[in-house]
Amino acid sequence: MALFGLPPEVMRPVALALNVLVAGLTTYRFYKAGHLKFSEAWPLLLMSAPLAFVGGTMVLPQEIYRLLLGGLLILSAGYLIWRSLAAPDRISENDKILPKVPALGTGGTVGFLSGLTGIGGGVLLSPVLLQFGWAGIRKASALSAVFILFNSAAGLAGNLVSLNSLPTVVPIWAVAAMLGGLIGSRGGALAIPSVYLIRILSVVLLAAGLKFVIF
Repeated sequence: MALFGLPPEVMRPVALALNVLVAGLTTYRFYKAGHLKFSEAWPLLLMSAPLAFVGGTMVLPQEIYRLLLGGLLILSAGYLIWRSLAAPDRISENDKILPKVPALGTGGTVGFLSGLTGIGGGVLLSPVLLQFGWAGIRKASALSAVFILFNSAAGLAGNLVSLNSLPTVVPIWAVAAMLGGLIGSRGGALAIPSVYLIRILSVVLLAAGLKFVIF
C-alpha cells in the first residue's frame, strides 16, 4: 500500500484488517504443513497483543509516522539482504528452543510497534528470530504469521476505538491480499529455497520503506 501512495490515516487500519485476513490463511497453511506449534508461539504473543492494542489507539503526526514506518522497513530489508548475501548457507532450518523471557520482551516491543504503525510485526520479528538462531526460515515465517494474526487483530481493535469504522477500500484490497497470501504461503510452506524467499521479501520491504522516507 505504501507503493500505491495510500495516506497513513487510511493505510494503517486497512493494513491491519488485511493482515488479519492474510495471516489467518497463512497461519493455517503453516500449521497444516507442520511448521507451526502454538506451544512455541505463546511467549511471543502473551505481551505483544495487549501492547499492540495500546499502539493501535495512538495516532502519530503524519511525518513522524512515515519516517518511523519507512525506517523500520528499510532496517528490516537491510538486515535480510545482508544475511542472504553474506551467509546464505546459514539460512537454514536449524531451530533452537525459543527462550521464554527474551521472547516475552521481544514480542511486547514488536507488538507495540506493529499496532502503532500497522505493519503487523512480522517483518520486525523475523530478523530477530533468525539473528539469534531461535528459528530457521520456515519456522520463523510460521511464528511471524501467527504473530501478525494476533497483533493485527489487537492493533485493529485499538485503532477502531478512535476511528469507529473501517475505510471503504478494505474489500478491494482484501481480494488482492488474499490472492497474494494464498500464493505466498504456498511457496513459503513448500518448495521455494529459503534464500530466495528472503531476497524477495527484502526487495519489497526496501522499495516500500524508501517510498515512505523519500516521497
